[in-house]
Amino acid sequence: MDFYGFYTGKIFDAHEYLGAHVQDDGTTFRTFAPSASRVSLIGEFSGWQELPMEKVHDGNFWEVHVKDALPGMMYKYRIYGGDGRCIDHCDPYGYGMELRPATASIIRSRDSFHFQDQAWMKKRSDCRDKPLNIYEIHFGSFRKPSDEPDAWYTYDELADLLIPHLKEAGYNYLEIMPLAEYPCDDSWGYQGTGFFSPTSRYGTMDQFKSFINACHRSGIGVILDFVPIHFAVDDYALAHYDGTALYEYPHSAVGYSEWGSCNFMHSRGEVRSFLQSAADYWLTEFHIDGLRMDAISRAIYWQGDPARGVNGNAVDFLRNMNQGLKKRYPDVILAAEDSTSFPDITRPAEEGGLGFDYKWDMGWMNDTLNYFRTAPAYRTAEYHKLTFSMAYYYQEQYLLPLSHDEVVHGKATIMQKMYGDYDGKFPQARAFYMYMYAHPGKKLNFMGNEIGQLREWDEKREQDWCLLSYPAHDGFFHFMADLNHFYLEHSPLWEQDYEEGGFQWLDCHQEEKCIYAFERRSRKERLVAVFNFSDKKMDDFVLKVPGAEALIPVFSSDLEMYGGASREKRAKIKGEHQLFQIDMSPYSALYFTVK
Repeated sequence: MDFYGFYTGKIFDAHEYLGAHVQDDGTTFRTFAPSASRVSLIGEFSGWQELPMEKVHDGNFWEVHVKDALPGMMYKYRIYGGDGRCIDHCDPYGYGMELRPATASIIRSRDSFHFQDQAWMKKRSDCRDKPLNIYEIHFGSFRKPSDEPDAWYTYDELADLLIPHLKEAGYNYLEIMPLAEYPCDDSWGYQGTGFFSPTSRYGTMDQFKSFINACHRSGIGVILDFVPIHFAVDDYALAHYDGTALYEYPHSAVGYSEWGSCNFMHSRGEVRSFLQSAADYWLTEFHIDGLRMDAISRAIYWQGDPARGVNGNAVDFLRNMNQGLKKRYPDVILAAEDSTSFPDITRPAEEGGLGFDYKWDMGWMNDTLNYFRTAPAYRTAEYHKLTFSMAYYYQEQYLLPLSHDEVVHGKATIMQKMYGDYDGKFPQARAFYMYMYAHPGKKLNFMGNEIGQLREWDEKREQDWCLLSYPAHDGFFHFMADLNHFYLEHSPLWEQDYEEGGFQWLDCHQEEKCIYAFERRSRKERLVAVFNFSDKKMDDFVLKVPGAEALIPVFSSDLEMYGGASREKRAKIKGEHQLFQIDMSPYSALYFTVK
C-alpha cells in the first residue's frame, strides 16, 4: 500500500492491504488503529482467545498471521484504548459479516467465484446517449418466501425471481438500496457497519457475485446505493474505533447527522482513502455498473444546511473520488442524490465540477407530483409547474427519480398521489408516466410503482403482487411494460437527453385547457408528445408541428387494454400547413412519430 497516499487521501486500494487476506498458508489480518494501546485478534480459529497483533510500518497499523484461520471463520479485533478499556470491533475492511444482531466479521476468499460476463463488461457505458430505465429495489421486500420478519430470498434466488420480471417490465438497469452490512432493518441500509461486506441477510459474497453475473448475462446493469456521508453509531463498528474519533468528527456540533448517525470526517486522508477504496471495491470486486451516492447535500453543506456554508473538505473529497473512479472506470455510472442548487454537480471534475454523471432532479419530481395531487379545476393556476423544469434543465445532467422516498412515511404511493377516487387515478397515472418518459432525462422507478401499488412501502412486507388479479392493476402493469419497452426502442426519448436539439416545446401556453405538447428528436426519428391533464375532453385541438406532413400515432394512454376507452390506435393524422387537429380524452396522452 502507498502509505503516504493513504494518509493524504489519494488511494483507492487500501482494502488490498487492510482487512483479512487469505493466503496459501493461512490468513493475514491488518487493521489501522493509531491511538490503540494494544490490539488482539479473536476468532473461531483461536477459540476466541486473544492473539496479540504487532505494530507494523509506522506503528499505526497492527498485523498478525494465523495459519489456522480459514474462509468462513468468524473473527473480531479486541482494541484497547489509551485508557486501557477494550471493545471488540468488527473489521472496518472485512469482506463478510454475521447477520445482525451478531457482530463478528467473516473471512472471505475473493478468488472463489469467476465471472462470465465479459460480453457485458466490454460494451457497457454510462448511457449518456443510450436508454437508462432503472428499477429501484429493496431486496428484502421485493418478494418474501414467508411473512416471517427474517424470511428473505438469497441473492441467487432473487436472480431467478427478479430478472424475468425486469425483462418483462422493460427495465434495463437495476438500482439496489444499500447492501453494505447494516444492523437495523429500519435504516434500509443507510447506516452501515460493514462498508466492504455484502449484507448477510441475503447470503454470501459469492452469491451476490452470482446475482450480478446473472443480471449481466441477461443484459441488465446493476447500480448500487453507496453511502459516503455517515455511518451507524454502534460501538462494535467504526464509532470510536481505536478509542478516539478516528472516522467521525470529534465535535458533537457536526459529529452527528439528522438521522442520529455519525458523520464521516472527510478532511482526514485516512477516511477519504477508506471511502474511496470501498467505492472502488464494489466496482472492481462485484462488477457493479454504477454507484448512486446518497445524501450528497449533507456533504456539500455543513449538516446539509446552506446557511452554515459549504464544507470545502467534503466537496474536495467528492470531486477527487469521482475523478479517480471515472479514471479507473470511465464506463460506470456515478449519480448524485442531491436536492441543492449547488452548481456543477455533473460537470467533469477536471473542469472544476463534482464529476457525477447524473443528478437526481428532485425539483421535477416535487413539482410534477404536486401538480397531479391538485384538483383539475385548479391545475390552470399550477400549469407552469410542468414547464419550469425545462427552464433549468440544461444546467445539469438530470435523472428523473420516483424513488422509495416518495412512497413512505405518510407520503402515499405514486398511484395514490393522483387526484380523485380509485377509478380516476389510473388514467391520470398513465398520462403522468407518459409525460415522465417523454421528458428529457434518464428514468428511475421504485418497485411496486409498475403495478399501481396503493399501500405505502414497508420494508417488512413484500410488494402487493396480488393486485395483478384486479383488472385495473393488471392493465396498468401492461401499460407500464409497453411504455418501458417503447422507451428502450425509440431513440428520440434518450439519444439527445442533454442536447438542446433533442427537445422543443410545441405548445406550453394552454393554461385554461391544461394541454401540453413537445417534440423529442434523435438522428433517426422525430416524436411528438401531447398531453391533456384536464378532466374534460378536448375536440379538434390544433397543434403546429414544423416540417411535418403527417402524425402517425404510436402510443396512447387511453387504450382499452390498459383500462382506457379506446379499442384501437388512432389513424394517421394529415395536416395542412403543418397544422394538425387532435382529439384528446380526459387525462390522456398520445405519442406520434413525424412523417
